[in-house]
Amino acid sequence: MKSEAKTFLASQAWVQGAWAKDVLLTVAGNGTWQSVEPGATVQQYEGATRLPGPVLPGLVNAHSHAFQRAMAGLTERRSAGVHASDDFWSWRDRMYTAANRITPEQLEAIAGQLYAELLAGGYTQVCDFHYLHNDISGTPYANPIEMSLALVRAAQRTGIGLTLLPTLYMRSGFKATGLREDQRRFSSTPESVMRMVEDIQRQTKGDARINAGVAVHSLRAASPAALLELTGAAKAAGLPVHIHIAEQTQEVDDCIAHTGQRPIDWLLNNADVDARWNLVHATHATPAELQGVQSKGASIVICPATEANLGDGVFDLPAYAAAGGKWSIGSDSHVTRSWPEELRLLEYSQRLTLRQRNIAARVLGHESSAAGLFEAALAGGQAATGRLLGGLAPGQRADFVTLNPDSPALLGVPADHVLDALVFSSPGAAFAEVYVSGAAVTREDKANGVGDRLRESFQRAMQGLWQA
Repeated sequence: MKSEAKTFLASQAWVQGAWAKDVLLTVAGNGTWQSVEPGATVQQYEGATRLPGPVLPGLVNAHSHAFQRAMAGLTERRSAGVHASDDFWSWRDRMYTAANRITPEQLEAIAGQLYAELLAGGYTQVCDFHYLHNDISGTPYANPIEMSLALVRAAQRTGIGLTLLPTLYMRSGFKATGLREDQRRFSSTPESVMRMVEDIQRQTKGDARINAGVAVHSLRAASPAALLELTGAAKAAGLPVHIHIAEQTQEVDDCIAHTGQRPIDWLLNNADVDARWNLVHATHATPAELQGVQSKGASIVICPATEANLGDGVFDLPAYAAAGGKWSIGSDSHVTRSWPEELRLLEYSQRLTLRQRNIAARVLGHESSAAGLFEAALAGGQAATGRLLGGLAPGQRADFVTLNPDSPALLGVPADHVLDALVFSSPGAAFAEVYVSGAAVTREDKANGVGDRLRESFQRAMQGLWQA
């Protein structure tokens, strides 16, 4: 049943890539923007709810592994042994420890805390790249989407939008015929992934904030035949497709050794890549590969904080921008849960590499680096989710955030520099309110203590994982 339309007044709002004043925002009964009218008169906005600070569209977090929130801060000590080295692969072994302990109840608690933090960090939709399918022994649950439903319940409890991406994972490497013992929970097939999608769609049919797509873990984790089978089924169903690719140099080297091609080259030459595809990381891509991604209409998901934390490398933003490529951002392992932090680190990594300033402004064609980064991330979120999440415009879902104008980062800042200060003045400004589909989701209800219960559940889950 649709609700009645409601109106808001923003003294300052981000509309079509720039700040506008006195914006009347009308949300239709289905939770989408009915109208967005800058320069509203006093007569027009009579009776509208006045928003407490500058308004920005909500952003999509295009890449998440929710269970890895349980590891934040717990992998920052060097490996034992004089000659031991720490890199992505040693981190991955530690990650498997968490993956092989977590129960559905613990996953729901961890995801609930994470999703609340993501909302507080300005995200209104998250794409969960989900591969914990089976129980701790590796046996399928009686309900094959048991772990998926833990994420669904966490999203519904917090109010965040969720694009759930059941993930294909069949082998441990290019030459392997199956999975390692410590990967047994990840086991899936094209058929089982599509069944999970159908089950998720059936279970969440009445919730417009939740949808599904598919993911292939990586080229090394699935045979070409399996990859093509799943992505062909996804195309027929109109689903978004995600895949980790070219994150590590070893992955690139192994792909060349096994196929004679670099990972992105192989994908572009062998799969039916189109605008539904989202290539996660692409850290080690050549300019020609980046041009190829753009020519197919696909998008790249950049995860600056995780790519820095894991020592992956720096994404070639100038080359991809020169190709006119589309991209979004994700928080991946959740060492940060705020999009201003991700955009700040993306720009700073470019500055450190090139020893120049305002790289994004130059390569993305904006006066402001923050504006260029924000607009690109906003546009890329639609490809990641397959949903209309493109900002404050009629027909788009009515997701938005309001800034606290009393935040130290914004005090005294001229109105047209608010976004710059949000991204580049750290610690950043607080989001006072977050709305999903036109409904406020971050005002903690003191009467029922939702926030307290989320924290308590999270603490119990962490104790069960790490102090048992």
